[in-house]
Amino acid sequence: MGHASPCYSRWSIAGLLVALIGLGAPANAHAQRYLVTDLGTLGGGSSTGYAINANGQVTGVAVTANGRLHAFLYTSGDGMIDLGTLGGGETKGYGINASGQVTGEAVPAGGFLYTPGSGMTDIGTIGGGSSTGYAINASGQVTGVAVTANGTLHAFLYTPGSGMTDIGTLGGGSSKGDGINASGQVTGEAVTANGRLHAFLYTSGNGMIELGTLGGGTSKGYGINASGQVTGEVVTAGGAFHAFLYTSGDGMIDLGTLGGGESKGNGINASGQVTGDAVTTNGALHAFLYAKRVMLDLNSMIDPVIAAHVTLFSGKGINDDGWIVANGADSRTDMTHAYLLSKH
Repeated sequence: MGHASPCYSRWSIAGLLVALIGLGAPANAHAQRYLVTDLGTLGGGSSTGYAINANGQVTGVAVTANGRLHAFLYTSGDGMIDLGTLGGGETKGYGINASGQVTGEAVPAGGFLYTPGSGMTDIGTIGGGSSTGYAINASGQVTGVAVTANGTLHAFLYTPGSGMTDIGTLGGGSSKGDGINASGQVTGEAVTANGRLHAFLYTSGNGMIELGTLGGGTSKGYGINASGQVTGEVVTAGGAFHAFLYTSGDGMIDLGTLGGGESKGNGINASGQVTGDAVTTNGALHAFLYAKRVMLDLNSMIDPVIAAHVTLFSGKGINDDGWIVANGADSRTDMTHAYLLSKH
C-alpha cells in the first residue's frame, strides 16, 4: 500500500534510455484488459486519485461545484462522496484502508483521519504547527509528515488511542513517511548525516534503516506491501530517476522505464506488482504496471476506444486483486480525472 505524495518530491525528465520493455515478455502480456471507470468529480472540472483499498474503494481530491478542493471517497455503486473539511478550507485524501478510513490533509487544520459514520478528526502533531497523513493501514495507524517543535519536518507514526510518535531521520534534519503496511512498517524518505535524501524502512523496535541507491545520490520510498517490499524512485549512476523494487535480503532493483529516460513507482501490492508513471520513447508520461519482471504501459491494457481519447499518465495505487487507481487526461475535455482500473 502506498502512494506518491506531493511533499518536496522532485521530478525531472532527463537521463539514460532503458529499453528492455518486452524482452522475455510472455506472448499474452498485453492480453489483460482492464475495465475503466471514470470516477468523475464533486461537481467541478477535475479529480485526482491517490490510493485504493482491498475493496476497490478510492480516495483522492476533487473540485467541488464552487471550485474548492475536497477529499473524496469513491465506492462502486455509490459513486464519489465529499468527505468535507475540518473547520472550512480545503482537504485532500491520500491514504485509505480496508475499512474505508481515509487519511490526508486539511487546510488549515492539518492531518486528518476520516472514519465512515463518524466523520473527520484531527490527528494532531509532534510539537509543531501542522501535519499531513499520507498512508493508513488496517489498524488505523497513519504515517506522514509533521512539523516538530524546532520547526523541522519529521516522519511520524500515529496509532489510535496512543497518538503520534516521531520516528526520526537517518541522521539528518528531516524525513517523511509515505507508505505503511499491516505490521506498521513505514517507508519514506529521510536526510542522511551527509545531507543525502534516501529511502528508508522503519520497523518498530528496530528503527529506521537506509535502503540506499542505485549509484546515484537520492532515493525515495513511496509504497510498501505486507512483506516489507518497497517501491519508489531512485537516482541511477547515469543521473536519471528510475522506479525501484526493494526486497529485504536482495536489495534494490531497477524497474526500468517505458523506453524514455525516467520512471517512478507509486504503489505495490502483496504480489510485488508495482504501478507508477514512466516516460515513453516519445517523451510522454504514461501509467505503468510492473509484473513478472516486465513493465507494461497501462494505456495498452484498456479498451482502445477509451484509449483513443484518455491517456493514463500516472498509476497511484494497486490492491492485492490487481485493481489500480490511475489518473488520466481526456483530450475531449482537457480535464484530468481519477480512473479505476478493475479486472473482468
